Amino acid sequence: MKPFVYTLFLVAYLLAGPCSVQAQTPPLSAKADSLFTEWNKPGMPGASVGVVHQGKLIYAKGFGEADLETGAPITPETIFHVASVSKQFTAYAIVLLAQQGKLALDDDIRKYVPEVPDFGKTITLRHLLNHTSGLRDQWNLLAMSGRGLDDVITKDHIFNLIKRQRELNFEPGSAYAYCNTGYTLLAEIVSRVSKQTFPDWMQQNVFQPLGMKSTLFYDNNERLVKGRAYSFHRTPGLGTFSKSPLNYANVGATSLFTTVQDLARWVDNFRTPKVGAPGTMVQMLERGRLTNGDTLAYALGLTHGQYQGISYYGHNGADAGFRSALAYFPKEDYGFIVLSNQAEFNSDRKAMELASLYLAPYLREEKKAAPPVANGDYKFDSTLFRNYTGSYELAEASGFILKFRREGDRYFTQATGQSEVEMFPSSDSTFFLKVVEASVIFHRTKAGPVSRITLQQNGNHPGTRVQPTEAPEVKREQIVGKYYSPELETIYTIVQEGATLRLIHVQHGEVPLKIVSKDKLQAPWWFVQNIELVRDSADKVVGLRMSNGRVQNLWFQRLSDDFAAEMPPGKGK
Repeated sequence: MKPFVYTLFLVAYLLAGPCSVQAQTPPLSAKADSLFTEWNKPGMPGASVGVVHQGKLIYAKGFGEADLETGAPITPETIFHVASVSKQFTAYAIVLLAQQGKLALDDDIRKYVPEVPDFGKTITLRHLLNHTSGLRDQWNLLAMSGRGLDDVITKDHIFNLIKRQRELNFEPGSAYAYCNTGYTLLAEIVSRVSKQTFPDWMQQNVFQPLGMKSTLFYDNNERLVKGRAYSFHRTPGLGTFSKSPLNYANVGATSLFTTVQDLARWVDNFRTPKVGAPGTMVQMLERGRLTNGDTLAYALGLTHGQYQGISYYGHNGADAGFRSALAYFPKEDYGFIVLSNQAEFNSDRKAMELASLYLAPYLREEKKAAPPVANGDYKFDSTLFRNYTGSYELAEASGFILKFRREGDRYFTQATGQSEVEMFPSSDSTFFLKVVEASVIFHRTKAGPVSRITLQQNGNHPGTRVQPTEAPEVKREQIVGKYYSPELETIYTIVQEGATLRLIHVQHGEVPLKIVSKDKLQAPWWFVQNIELVRDSADKVVGLRMSNGRVQNLWFQRLSDDFAAEMPPGKGK
């Protein structure tokens, strides 16, 4: 049955000024519409999309539904949670206060937030802005402590973890590691310096002066916001959607609520500051620098990038089912805004597809690989895959393995510490994933198994075939026990079932552990990936250190076997 497609009309503000919607030549507008045809139907979440040129919103459309329960359509006025796109606003607040002489970017953060532990190394506001502080990420810590990211999470929950930290991931300034904790602290610093709540300060000093009438920082998960979108994800194994709840009550790193119409005004402020001064954006765009002299792409809440030979800056975001992207090309004076409420939606890709349309005269021609065949319908000779099956280690990440296997006419890959996902052929040597924007190229030879791959995901990442290794001989009974984190105040238990070790947490359940070596284990949770055992001089396991992408070597002390054996008085036998 052919689905019914309804027409979405372009919504224009009846306001004079720099962000009024301008006339658009039909062919280009129609091409932009075609990028979002998949979502232009009832029962689909979708996206709100905007193109800004010379300070004017020249294209603004909504596709799909803001709320699948009510069928409310998405328009350019629909309010979205934009996740980490929030960070540039938090950084802007810090820069404005610095220009007013109320703080300095190289101040020690403990001058303003003394609750942060003294790690013996100075952490500055600049470190927080550039993600070079060494602090552990709040979301990863919360998950490790037992919380779900769809739980209500307040500023107090985050600060309770920050205050308990005893170690850093690395020495401040020595490395880059994306850290949401830093931007939560920056919002709190704005509040303490200004003696106002962060949302109120932003309203008075940024949003109102720019005419961003539908924008706010959302610090109360029970607050009603009319005209907002809710987020969704595809239900695994079904052709339907389910809710992706988001209950954040914290700000700075995330929680900006805004619209395409309002973000057009923000983009206009990049080019001609109405809040701040030309020097404000100069400071915002100053790239981070490591102590070894390396320069980062990340500036202050904004990332520098290149697209087909031309420069842009911007940021993306992802929380629950919300996906957002904002990119501004300063020389060409074009901005692209894509806000979605579907978890599987790739806002970055769609923003660049819009850029390809509107910036066509400026783009450098590049040789491109053939695009994936829609829906994985490429007629692939499955016998070829026997030369691809196996394990490959990425050159830039020792120990990070991609495994590939075939099941009938379906093909699967699994990365270290992650769930297995299906991939689809787009040629005899290339497979793409639908769950993320990624593809894998198998470098074929004239005969025999493939020995090299390239993972294409935010760049090219080469990998080399590795031979599967037998699990080392490990005395599993030495590892069995309970392990306690003083920083998280939580316990993980390792038990043995036959030859298998399992990791258990009272909130998260249990998963099998892979033995990598005598003192290294791997878990399939995103928040617990690598475990290193710590032994004393008698070779007894006395603790372990857990790591994931944004938390390194978190200490867990082994508890005595009978630490909880005693029953309360009057209970038990």
